Amino acid sequence: MTDRPIVAFFDLEGPEESYLREHLPGVDLRVTRDRLEPDTVAWAGDAEVVTVFINSRLSAESLAGLPRLRLVAARSTGFDHIDVEACRARGVGVANVPVYGENTVAEHTFALILALSRNLHRAYLRTVAGNYSLEGLRGFDLKGKRLGVIGAGSIGLHVVRMARGFDLDVVVSDVRPTRLLAEVLGFRYVELDELLATSDVISLNLPYSPAVHHLIDRERLATVKRGALLINTARGALVDTAALLWALDEGILGGAGLDVFEGEDVMEREEALLASPGAEEQLRAAMRVHLLERRENVVLTPHIAFNSHEAVRRILDTTLDNIRGFLRGEPLNMVNE
Repeated sequence: MTDRPIVAFFDLEGPEESYLREHLPGVDLRVTRDRLEPDTVAWAGDAEVVTVFINSRLSAESLAGLPRLRLVAARSTGFDHIDVEACRARGVGVANVPVYGENTVAEHTFALILALSRNLHRAYLRTVAGNYSLEGLRGFDLKGKRLGVIGAGSIGLHVVRMARGFDLDVVVSDVRPTRLLAEVLGFRYVELDELLATSDVISLNLPYSPAVHHLIDRERLATVKRGALLINTARGALVDTAALLWALDEGILGGAGLDVFEGEDVMEREEALLASPGAEEQLRAAMRVHLLERRENVVLTPHIAFNSHEAVRRILDTTLDNIRGFLRGEPLNMVNE
């Protein structure tokens, strides 16, 4: 046993460890690349603080293996990968990183839009294969097109600002419209149905909750302007993947740019799942991802919209503030008080 509080970082790349040790003195710091799951939780031992990224799943089962846990510090804004109610029942606090990469994620949103609108992914693969034909590579201008932004939080508003630089007409659907923001940034609030029916590009920028699970389903996709692009840098479960495949097959969507998608958390564990009873739905999700991978009008990235040097440092700095504040009795950024 150590007299110093044990702080365990799961799912962390090695280069950040020295920075953490420098800025978090006075604790027993433990760092692993492994994700926090029921079969890895024992590594944290008697940790009072556990910090996880979105790839980890902190369930009630995992909590049972952390008898001295007092704080879960999520290194993300979203915390749907943490059983917050189970933490509350145990008296365990949960903190998040409210802001860190609004511009970072918005920039990636436009990277996906441009990859599709100008066929960059197709052109690259063709060129490195020695084929310099222009056939099938004609794109379209963004200028004068309509961008529909679903969710006007910090990230969504950065997307709006960038869109104005491309001379896009911008409409927004949000549960809390702020007319002054619309006037200052030059966009219009519209109902979701109108946004889907009139937008050339649709960007999802809202947080996940059970209320918006499969917000973009087959019924809503059937109303989308034909040939529109769908961009998702928010959460995979906002989109029904089976419905997305259908909309791509039918030509309703002209393409999709996805940094997040259902099944992303199981793609590295397919072989293990084959031997796991009751994993049929997870394997179906993985198969749908493979079907998306085969399509020339789909660009997939592995949940990296946040992943710039600057944003990762901001995540670590806020996480360190959350841990230090909690240990001295001044908790910050708590989401389950």
